[in-house]
Amino acid sequence: LNRCRFNSDRGCHYRWPEWIRICTEHGLTRSMSAKGCSPDNAAAEGFFGRLKQEFFHKRSFRGVTIDEFTAMLDEYMVWYRDKRIKTEYGMSIMDKRIQLGLVA
Repeated sequence: LNRCRFNSDRGCHYRWPEWIRICTEHGLTRSMSAKGCSPDNAAAEGFFGRLKQEFFHKRSFRGVTIDEFTAMLDEYMVWYRDKRIKTEYGMSIMDKRIQLGLVA
């Protein structure tokens, strides 16, 4: 059984009984970082900021079905991993993984 993990900050919604019920009902595992551990949150927020800027903004999804949207998002994610140059590395994330011997 594949389970999804939903990561959130340490906001009040994390402990809100209705949110707990929704997550349980839909098979989501609630997750949050340790108190005072902001690097993981910063990385996630940075990624989602780029996703919004590069994929969502200045684009209309009117008339796009959920299957078409999912395919478009999947295509973006593959591009993000395999082709997009990460300034810190001077290469794509996948090329960096290959360089480090993490991927064959």
